[in-house]
Amino acid sequence: MSDHKDIDVHSYLAEFDDIPGTRVFTAKRARKGYWLNQFAMSLMKAENRERFKADERAYLDEWDMTEAAKLAVLARDYNAMIDEGGNVYFLSKLFSTDGKSFQFAAGSMTGMTQEEYAEMMLKGGRSPDGVRSIKGGY
Repeated sequence: MSDHKDIDVHSYLAEFDDIPGTRVFTAKRARKGYWLNQFAMSLMKAENRERFKADERAYLDEWDMTEAAKLAVLARDYNAMIDEGGNVYFLSKLFSTDGKSFQFAAGSMTGMTQEEYAEMMLKGGRSPDGVRSIKGGY
C-alpha cells in the first residue's frame, strides 16, 4: 500500500474534472467562490433578502465577486454558479429566497423539470451505465 505522501495532489484533483456532468467542490473552487458563497449566506437575514429582491444587481455589486458569478446569480444558472465556486448548500439560500426547493434547483442543474427530477429519483436515480470518464470516453 502506498503512503499518502506519494500522491501527486494536482493529478489527484485533476481526476475530479474527468467526471461527466459533475462539479466537485474542491478547495480551489472554495477559494474562487468565497464572496459568492458569502453573498448567498447573507440571504439568511430577512432584511438582506428584501434588499436583494428590491434591486438584485445593486445588492450583488456590494460583493467582491466576479462578474461571471454575478451574471450567473442574475440568470439563476446554478451550474455556472458552481463553476464560479458556489457551494450548493450555500446557494440553497438563493433558491429558498426565490421560493424554490432543493429539488427544483437540482432538476434545473440536470436539465430536468422538478417533476422529472423527482420521478427519476423515486425510480432509483440516474443509471450507473453510460459515460463515466470524459477523457476515457467510457
